[in-house]
Amino acid sequence: MLNNVTLIGYLGNDAEARAIRNESTMTTLSIATNRTWKDRETGEKRTQVTWHRCVLFGRPAEYASRLPKGAHVQVVGELQNRQYIGSDGAKKSITEIRVHQIARLDRAAKQGNGDEGAAA
Repeated sequence: MLNNVTLIGYLGNDAEARAIRNESTMTTLSIATNRTWKDRETGEKRTQVTWHRCVLFGRPAEYASRLPKGAHVQVVGELQNRQYIGSDGAKKSITEIRVHQIARLDRAAKQGNGDEGAAA
């Protein structure tokens, strides 16, 4: 059986990090992905944004804790469903991605001398 998720998207908020047992770090990310298509009836371009809750532990969490809102990232992990009792006493369930690998995809700003694309 395989439970593997790969997402490429943008952070909707700054990373939320906190210390947990054994002096480890847990970081939570909110990643936005979008799907774009052309509406068959109107011909208009349509977009749907989906938000994903991602949880990281250990070294990946420490790295992710420094990422700012808007960072372009790729995460690899697995889907995880869990249940908990909310502050109102009601049983709640949540689906999140337990991230094993994360990479920042932002490109560095170009610092050329104005001749990008010139033939050598």
